[in-house]
Formats: sequence, structure tokens, C-alpha cells
Amino acid sequence: MKNKTYRQLKRELFKDKKIKEAYEKIGPEFAVIEMIIEKRIEKGLSQKELAKKVGTKQSAISRFESGTYNPSLSFLHKVVEALDAKLKIALK
Repeated sequence: MKNKTYRQLKRELFKDKKIKEAYEKIGPEFAVIEMIIEKRIEKGLSQKELAKKVGTKQSAISRFESGTYNPSLSFLHKVVEALDAKLKIALK
């Protein structure tokens, strides 16, 4: 059995309208998480180091990065501040 690529699996799963709709609803959340992970790695910080700068535990950063933690705006602000970044929210 051949392993599927992420794109192949995604394309197959998106044939189900419910799965596609659910993914589209959480897409922006994952985009924010991905940007923060990229910035943390760019800065050369481990989750533990970032947690120390934020004033939280490494497990909180891990839960956030894995998408299993619904952060407050205050938490997000602390994280981006610790990364010397800015968080901008736009409503359309």
C-alpha cells in the first residue's frame, strides 16, 4: 500500500462537504498557529524558552501549537510580544 501525500489525503477528505466546511471554519486558527511556530523557530527558541518569556509553562505552548488550546487574545498578545512580533486582527 502506497503512502498518500498530505495534498492527496486532503483532496480525498475534501470530497466530503462536512469535512471541507469544518476545515474552512478553522483555517484561520491554524494559519495563526503556523505563523507563530514559524516565528518561534526563526528566533531559535524552543517551546520551553518561549514559555519562559511569556510567563507560562512549556505545556501551554505545546497545547497552543498543536491546536488543542483555545488561547485568549491576552495570551496571543504575550506570545507575539515575546517573539518581538505584532498581532493584527482585521474584520471584513
